[in-house]
Amino acid sequence: CGQPQLNTRIVGGQEAPAGSWPWQASVHFSGSHRCGGSLVNNQWVLSAAHCYVGLSASTLTVYLGRQNQEGSNPNEVALGVAQIISHPSYNSQTFDNDLALLRLSSAVTFTAYIQPVCLAAPGSTFYADVNSWVTGWGNIGSGVPLPSPKTLMEVEVPIRGNRECNCDYGVGTITDNMLCAGLRSGGKDSCQGDSGGPMVLKQNNRWIQAGIVSFGQGCAQPNSPGVYTRVSQYQSWINGIITSNQPGFLTFTSSGTDGDLSITCAGLPAAPTPSSTTAGSWPWMASLQKNGSHVCGGTLVSVNAVLSSANCFSSSPVASEWTVILGRLNQNGSNPFEVTVNVTNITLSNVTGSNIAVLQLDTSPTLSNYIQPICLDQGQTFAEGLACWVAGWSRQRGGEQGLQEFQTRVVNCGNVTAGDSICLESFTLEQGDSGGPLMCKLGSSWFQAAVL
Repeated sequence: CGQPQLNTRIVGGQEAPAGSWPWQASVHFSGSHRCGGSLVNNQWVLSAAHCYVGLSASTLTVYLGRQNQEGSNPNEVALGVAQIISHPSYNSQTFDNDLALLRLSSAVTFTAYIQPVCLAAPGSTFYADVNSWVTGWGNIGSGVPLPSPKTLMEVEVPIRGNRECNCDYGVGTITDNMLCAGLRSGGKDSCQGDSGGPMVLKQNNRWIQAGIVSFGQGCAQPNSPGVYTRVSQYQSWINGIITSNQPGFLTFTSSGTDGDLSITCAGLPAAPTPSSTTAGSWPWMASLQKNGSHVCGGTLVSVNAVLSSANCFSSSPVASEWTVILGRLNQNGSNPFEVTVNVTNITLSNVTGSNIAVLQLDTSPTLSNYIQPICLDQGQTFAEGLACWVAGWSRQRGGEQGLQEFQTRVVNCGNVTAGDSICLESFTLEQGDSGGPLMCKLGSSWFQAAVL
């Protein structure tokens, strides 16, 4: 799922090239486009419940592979609808649980222009300002229809947090089953006719549907983001209906911190105190332990090797005295995703200046959403001004409880000789952070630029 052959999307707000969004469906009622939808396997389309109130399946036609609503579409297939299943808890007043599944009258054959999308799994995180794409044949402004030949449109819009969105719409309007996206200034949005269509984000070369176009205040108004049904809430309901050839569910993980937690307005309950980072945010982080106590940080760099700082082993380079814990968030309390691995060998780089250590593990941990290797810098350029992240467990900063993270920037080293170093905006490096990574995102991958 989620791997179009013809998509090269980089920037937004324009006509979509043919085949860019091969899961996009156009649902017609009585011969004209009514709503969008998304193909999730070869016989089911996901859409919005509000599109089908009072309608029977026999009055609908689904077009897949369609580019224009007028003129010819050489790559399209038209199918009848055998069944409409709206969510049993859909509320037509509040638009809560606004989703429906359409069972096609026959299975469709996948082509370069007809492909299923992946769906966001439970536990996915969508932090404010992460960019998403919305597609459809809806109006291009309030009351302004799409001009002939009515080509599929795409727009890139940043996610807005639910707390901020509740402040915009009135506290209590936006539920946990909803997701918001749009520019603060307006000007880019979904609109009437886009309902039921997909909002997608890209992660590791796969497109994942996070939202279904649901409702909004006008279209593209300032401080009125579009509201979407939050797909990650519904895996069990969807899989309860689609029992064979089930859709692909993937966890979308936002990096960094959730800025929405700092938003407040009248009537909005206080945000829960965040743990320093979310489980799985930095799945390569390793806690290097000696006699059951955290000494240094490190990173998983291959299935059975951890990178750290040589300084951590100056007093004790004996492998048998060390263990590595992967998938850990808190140094105290429970960590359901963690794995403890023994160390069989420690190699120090022994060059002049800063030194690194490579720890060989005695077994390869099973990789998961919480245990993954980081990419290593292989000559990449980390430009001046690039925002990067540091993470570690430091007693001084309260990291006894949770993994701490903070952002810094690459700066010019000035007069400092920096042959094998990288210079950063100042931050306080505490004991316990040593051996951890400086992490910079290039494209869609995280690279370790330096060892602390």
